[in-house]
Formats: sequence, structure tokens, C-alpha cells
Amino acid sequence: MQENLLPQRQAYKVWDRTTRIFHWLNVICVLLLIIIGVMILNASTLGVSAEGKVTLKIVHAYVGYVFTLNLLWRLVWGFIGGRYSRWKAILPGGKGYLSQTSAYVQGFRKGDAPAYKGHNPLGRIMIAIMMFLLCAQMATGLVLAGTDLYFPPFGHEFAEWATGAGEDHSALVGLVPGNKEMLDPEGYAAMREFRAPFIEIHEICFYLLILAILLHVVAVVVTEVRERSGLISAMFSGIKYLDKKPED
Repeated sequence: MQENLLPQRQAYKVWDRTTRIFHWLNVICVLLLIIIGVMILNASTLGVSAEGKVTLKIVHAYVGYVFTLNLLWRLVWGFIGGRYSRWKAILPGGKGYLSQTSAYVQGFRKGDAPAYKGHNPLGRIMIAIMMFLLCAQMATGLVLAGTDLYFPPFGHEFAEWATGAGEDHSALVGLVPGNKEMLDPEGYAAMREFRAPFIEIHEICFYLLILAILLHVVAVVVTEVRERSGLISAMFSGIKYLDKKPED
């Protein structure tokens, strides 16, 4: 790789402003959702009342809406954003991807990894995993907000299912668990049965996302230390610094 060395470190504009805003807003939302989610899962141990648990779920849902809007915009931005923010640049695959991955792994082991302005081949795999988990959490979370709190976008339909058409569904919002007033037993039971797999998927992805975040942080720190490309600061400034000719 030595022949690719540049006379001096070069600054490269990589991440556009929209991508950087998405990243940090996503970080804040995910951290809040994890904290609140842990509190909900351990409500009994923490001594949280039934009313308090409902409040936690409502706050969780509101943060989830911000998370959802941010993620949906990022999904769109992957088609219209800057070169290094587009899906073809951040997801694994494409012409020569396998050979690039092999070369990067070999170079990384030798302490002489190829330079990339955007995500390196291994980083693209991690991005794909995290985006899948984020989308899974978004989709299942919206369903659970509808079945548990009767919140949009599916709350009205689930409320009709649980009560029967013609009821005042707005009165169901924030209903304390265990309070079965207004609920049709058969409809409610069927709705909760439908809800069950979404809970399971949401919880599994919750733990997988925590693991993925930890691996992502470790990988970023290790890459920053070994390659000194300003990988972390680039998510604030949008600029990376490379001392080799970038492969991309």
C-alpha cells in the first residue's frame, strides 16, 4: 500500500450536513429509547406503578415518533443525498466488493489498511445490520404503539378491533393495563394475540441493536486509533483526513 501514500495528509469532504444531523439525532433517540425501554421491561423491579408504566410507554412512543421521522428521512436521503450518503456507497455489494473486502481485511491485519473516504467494506456490513435492526424496531414499535396505547398510525384500527366499531376510541388512549372497560373480550384477546409476535421481535431486535451499537463503537474507536483518519470528528465536521489515495 506504500505506493498509495500521499505527499501529505489530505482533507476530504465526505458526510453532508443532513447525514450528520441524522446520525446524532438517531444516537440521541436510540439512547433514550433504550433507557426508557429498560425501565419498562423492569418496571416491577423498579417499583413503577401501572400508571407510571403507561407514562413511560407514552414517552417511549413520542421519542419513537421522532426516531421514525428521522429514520424515514434517512431512507429517502439514501437515494438523493451526497455521494457517500447514498445506499450504493454505504451498503455491502457492488462490483469488486468481495475483493475490496479481502484487501481491506489483509491490510488491516498488517496495519496498512486501504483508505476510504466513505465507509470501508467492513463498515458497510455493520451499517447494513444496524439499518435493518433500526427499521425492524421502527416497524414493530409503530404496531406496538397502536396495540398498547392505540396511538397512530394504526391505533384507530386496533381500537376498533378491541372494542368494536362505534365506540369512542379516544378514551382508550393511555388506558391503564388491566382496565378492561370498553373492551370487547373476544376482540381484545384476538388483537393481543396478533400483537404477541411483534413484542417478541421488538425485544429480540432491542438486544441485538445494543450488541450492534457496542460493536460499532468499538470498531470506530479501533479504526480511528489505527488509521487516524478523523473518523469520529468527521461526523461533526463532515471532513476526513487521509494519508493514502482513497479507494473510493
